[in-house]
Amino acid sequence: MADTEKGLVIFDCDGVLVDSEPISISVLVQAMRDAGIEIDEEGAYQRFLGRSLATLISTLETEFNVFADQQFLDRIRNDLYARFRTELKPIDGIGEAIDTLDIPCCVASSSQLERIRLSLGITGLLGRLDPHIFSASMVERGKPAPDLFLHAARQMHVEPSRCIVIEDSPAGIVAARAAGMTVFAFTGGSHAHSPSYRAELQQLSPEVVFDAMPDLIHLVRKHRSDGAHN
Repeated sequence: MADTEKGLVIFDCDGVLVDSEPISISVLVQAMRDAGIEIDEEGAYQRFLGRSLATLISTLETEFNVFADQQFLDRIRNDLYARFRTELKPIDGIGEAIDTLDIPCCVASSSQLERIRLSLGITGLLGRLDPHIFSASMVERGKPAPDLFLHAARQMHVEPSRCIVIEDSPAGIVAARAAGMTVFAFTGGSHAHSPSYRAELQQLSPEVVFDAMPDLIHLVRKHRSDGAHN
């Protein structure tokens, strides 16, 4: 059980704990092109970054008139997992940051639980965060709805107002703000160098924007100290 006095840090997974977004988007774009859907990586990021599998399926059907059958989804999963096993890396400094934070931590990701656990296992992070791992498949609505973050807070027995969410996607930032949580936007993933992407995050007014994970330690401590004096 979390220490409710200390609060809670909720990490998104893809693009925050693991540097997976370029791999994921590359696999998705290729699968869509093979299915006759022309889309570039920028368009894929705009539509799908931080979104759940259910949103992916819905968008393919409503925007592209393509039904994502099980064969299509299996192909994406198999290609993605194969590339994860050879290419996936943790975000620089994330292991040390988690180890140094004197505050409970958990994961709340739009990905399926199987994929989250695989990603964390490959990158050596699973032991630091298991069993406090929450997936959009556990709630009715994925990001940008607040359901997943509120579910994580309930399961960890911490009030939303005492939670800090580390997110890299517009959908995740909107979800965290809707949940009444503090939002730190992380822009250190290898997908996060576009000026338009960074501008979009800034427009959502997260409390903090940072691009080096070791900085998280003092940012969390400063936020908690400032809150104690308010």
